[in-house]
Amino acid sequence: MLTVFSDSHRLHHGTELKDGVLKPSFEQPSRADTVRDRVQHVGLGDIIVPRTFDRACYVNAHSERYVSFLETAWSEWTATGREHDALPLVWPVRDLSNEHVPSFIDGKLGFFAMDAGSPITATTWEAVKTSADIALTGLSLINEGHNSAFALCRPPGHHAAREYMGGYCYLNNAAIAAQHALTQGAKRVAVLDVDFHHGNGTQNIFYDRNDVMFASLHGDPSVSYPYYSGFSSECGAGAGDGYNLNYPLPKNTTWHSYQNALIHACKKLRNFSPELLVISLGVDTFKDDPISHFLLESQDFFGMGEIIATVGAPTLFVMEGGYMVDEIGINAVNVLHGYESKQF
Repeated sequence: MLTVFSDSHRLHHGTELKDGVLKPSFEQPSRADTVRDRVQHVGLGDIIVPRTFDRACYVNAHSERYVSFLETAWSEWTATGREHDALPLVWPVRDLSNEHVPSFIDGKLGFFAMDAGSPITATTWEAVKTSADIALTGLSLINEGHNSAFALCRPPGHHAAREYMGGYCYLNNAAIAAQHALTQGAKRVAVLDVDFHHGNGTQNIFYDRNDVMFASLHGDPSVSYPYYSGFSSECGAGAGDGYNLNYPLPKNTTWHSYQNALIHACKKLRNFSPELLVISLGVDTFKDDPISHFLLESQDFFGMGEIIATVGAPTLFVMEGGYMVDEIGINAVNVLHGYESKQF
């Protein structure tokens, strides 16, 4: 399996407001480097650099005004004399207006963000667009005849919705790849999110669509970030009714319970007969992940890959979360090895 990776991910790192304290983000550059090192160590396959894609690929999954905001936020922020990380201060919640984009950067940051955990720095945009290009390059490999590819993206993307960032995510890499496949002529694309946290951004982008089936296994949102999405009652809207599948799972979920939910989700996806399967590959379901609370062991990730293979579609793996640096590479590559062992 080919892996797409770029050193440009190191251009992004910053702070987050967590537990009432401004501290270095859990989403560190070492995450991607550790996974890359594991790919090399086990000889998974060649590692290639990403190609460059037109910004229209990002806009197609998001919006023009959101992509423009990401491109210009840092320059607008520093124009006020501030040089530290740009983080939002106020959000348009409930009865506050959420239709009109403020003209001042402080207002824009809150308008286009869901939390205070996704800082923008001087080189964030370069890292973000390269991460999206990594996913698009992985899709290109599949279009060229590869049955699977691994897009080692950083920053991650599945919390980024059509018009907001959050959860360390800015552009939704998995959704951008899925949408680009449809733009190129695919009729049905499936996205399976196995990150511990609900893929709220991907759900938001495709919620009223029947050309994308989205399934997410994640921590119960009543006690887990992002808290306000990922309930089983969220099934899609309009044409998308029935094409959005959520599997919220309780604290301390073990592999036995997790695999049952995964098998059910993969049967639903297989019945959808997708021409492409995109996996939002978060491995923060690991038992020692510092910001999650499932109990999967490293060997369980082999089984995850084996079950994913039963969908029977060309598969693009897109890296998302996983914050236990010592094991993140082992667990991510175990999924890929498990998948390869059962390739159709």
